[in-house]
Amino acid sequence: MALDPHLAGALQMMTGAGARPLHEGSPEEGRAAYLALTIGTRTPEQLVPVGSVQDTTVDGAAGPLKARIYRPEGAGPFPTVAFFHGGGFVIGDLDTHDNMCRDICRGARAVVVAVDYRLAPEHPFPAGIEDALAAARWVVSHAADLGGSSTVGVAGDSAGGNFSAVVAQQLRDQGIRLAAQFLIYPAVDHVGAVYPSMERNAKGYFLEADTMAWFYGHYAGGFGQTLDPRLAPLQAASLAGLPPAVVVTAEFDPLRDSGAAYAEALRAAGVEADYIAGPGMIHGFFDMGRWSPGAQAIIQHAVRRFGEVLRGD
Repeated sequence: MALDPHLAGALQMMTGAGARPLHEGSPEEGRAAYLALTIGTRTPEQLVPVGSVQDTTVDGAAGPLKARIYRPEGAGPFPTVAFFHGGGFVIGDLDTHDNMCRDICRGARAVVVAVDYRLAPEHPFPAGIEDALAAARWVVSHAADLGGSSTVGVAGDSAGGNFSAVVAQQLRDQGIRLAAQFLIYPAVDHVGAVYPSMERNAKGYFLEADTMAWFYGHYAGGFGQTLDPRLAPLQAASLAGLPPAVVVTAEFDPLRDSGAAYAEALRAAGVEADYIAGPGMIHGFFDMGRWSPGAQAIIQHAVRRFGEVLRGD
């Protein structure tokens, strides 16, 4: 399928703005640019409505972490979802992913707990994933107070999809089974893995190969080429016994094929896995529904399906 025309226009707008690529700047510059692109371009009428939003803290691996709780409208009990934002382990925060969390809260009818984990390079691997694991344990232990039921899932995009997959594996190994995992164009293999989409979509579609190398260099350093499943959950010894998954990819994304491979590997291990390809989409499209009706349709479908899987419908 051809690139979605609305997203093509957004890419042209970004190119025309003259901003230099992330991998040519500092992490601080990248964070500011990402914030400007996401919440900085959102108009008030594009804010996805939810029942309530509350800033709080949750347990991290080395102390409290900022977090934000989104509750749907209506009376519960609701399932609860621990959400980990994307941004290559280096950029992104609670604000850049505010509307994405609102979409999941509203569409899946779930309480969403967004976690502001520590970022690289100030806190390299494994700090971020250790925070995610600690926060997920906190959500599980507080589920009765958060959503009112014992049903807990994980969700995240890109690097956050990596964290969600790893957390599901780690909690399984600790005897804690989650209800579902929502992996949105997740980074699930090591940085040196070769897939056709890594070559075909290496440049010009928002997430570029050079930027991915920059992210992994800051986050993983010399660990980037290893098969450590905390970095590359596709390399785990076993995927059996994991919670059912909804895996979303984008056609024009370097991570497309590895995400599809993870969905297939889950199925081969006996795990229910819904795979939603994003025809015409680019990496990051889950926050671009306000620009693209096609993206918005896929977002709504994927979020609704995640809610069904989470509830066991």
